[in-house]
Amino acid sequence: MTSALRRKAAQMASTAAAAAGTASGCRYYSQTSWALRRLGFGGAGLARPAAPRRAFSVSAAAVFDNENREYVIVGGGNAAGYAARTFVEHGMADGRLCIVSKEAVPPYERPALTKGYLFPPEKKPARLPGFHTCVGSGGQRQTAEWYKENGIEVLYEDPVEAFDGKTQTLKTSSGKILKYGSLIISTGCAAARLPEKIGGNLPGVHYIRDVADADSLVSSLGKAKKIVVIGGGYIGMEVAAAACGWNLDTTIIFPEDHIMPRLFTPSLAEKYEELYEQNGVKFVKGALIDKLDAGSDGRVSSAVLKDGSVVEADTVIVGIGAKPAVSPFEAVGVNNEVGGIEVDSMFRTSVPGIFAIGDVAAFPLKMYDRIARVEHVDHARKSAHHCIETLLTSQAKAYDYLPYFYSRIFEYEGSSRKIWWQFYGDNVGETVEVGNFDPKIATFWIDTDDRLKGVFLESGTSEEFSLLPQLARSQPVVDKAKLKSATSVEDALDIARSSLLSGSSV
Repeated sequence: MTSALRRKAAQMASTAAAAAGTASGCRYYSQTSWALRRLGFGGAGLARPAAPRRAFSVSAAAVFDNENREYVIVGGGNAAGYAARTFVEHGMADGRLCIVSKEAVPPYERPALTKGYLFPPEKKPARLPGFHTCVGSGGQRQTAEWYKENGIEVLYEDPVEAFDGKTQTLKTSSGKILKYGSLIISTGCAAARLPEKIGGNLPGVHYIRDVADADSLVSSLGKAKKIVVIGGGYIGMEVAAAACGWNLDTTIIFPEDHIMPRLFTPSLAEKYEELYEQNGVKFVKGALIDKLDAGSDGRVSSAVLKDGSVVEADTVIVGIGAKPAVSPFEAVGVNNEVGGIEVDSMFRTSVPGIFAIGDVAAFPLKMYDRIARVEHVDHARKSAHHCIETLLTSQAKAYDYLPYFYSRIFEYEGSSRKIWWQFYGDNVGETVEVGNFDPKIATFWIDTDDRLKGVFLESGTSEEFSLLPQLARSQPVVDKAKLKSATSVEDALDIARSSLLSGSSV
């Protein structure tokens, strides 16, 4: 059978499946919710999210605008790209799968936007199509041609604005009416914004969530002299590091006592702050933004703090966290503790046939027995694969995610020191720090039962980094006194490794 005929047959089957709806039920998972520590800065005073769209109804005789209707993914981010790959691996994409995206390009590895994408032109910045999914995990580069070749229908720059679960239909911003059999919500997050009334939308004020945002910022960096970064979390630290490659006057402003307060200990933060300062970055700690002022040209000219002090800037980058993009799917079930759409351990929502993956999913974090929402590319990839495997096969294994975070900064050409750290597990309990940051440093989190709960490592070898998830998942009992007396990071890791062999793991 030719590809065209296969696609036509699949479309007919898809239409029939969508019309019939899904008969299978699902278990709605609920428990006492626990808000997972989120890296970065957020809180009150942020711009309010847009109000939910009104519901709409579709007549029985409606003509639908998508050809592929059996499976529809809403959202075109990391998770969507990895979900598409899993559909293809199972031979279930051609003529069956439709992706609806607000972006103008196929899914890509989003972490690049605050790292290599922001390097100056002479320092080999990352650019598309170089980092389309799934190259970040060693997979194939899925360009627009890849989606076409695999019979996947992609609707670009047309986000979904309304949803009707009864008729299994969606309405996009352009007015298209789409039909689905199974729906995968992969809408990710939207950047938390400063209110317009305090200058949050002034020219020269930037937020980063997509390629268009990053392009706009790169344009500003090319003309900037003084930049202010608001927020001392992930976005703030990565953008500030990239700005060093432009040799710009850079100031980071945040309300906490040190950078990365949700993860870094004060001692660990001090080491990284010193490195930033060696690169010319200035810190304003314990400070709140009162407003952003504009100059005579209407462009941002300064950040005014609550104490009345003023920091001049011709470019401002706001990195104060993100909000899960649940609209227009609130009726599916939102977890009010951690935000996001609540799902069970196989990413099924409370509505049969509807799933949620990636940043927007509030899922059971099995190993810590709590509900969590994780904004990280690793979870986006793994949740997408697990969900689609569940949807297409008889898999009934619960998702068992190990929290993982990392950062790679100062990696532009000419940088005097490249940074690459990884963290696995849970940052709870007493901490033991080993090493002096030349270049290695490690931090271990140990609970009251002497079990290792989390581990952080800077500048490790591939073998050392591969040990971290083993430690964090096994949670072995460690000899805390030996760990504290370790003379090097290598020695400390050997002590931790030996605890895996003692049979004292969870």
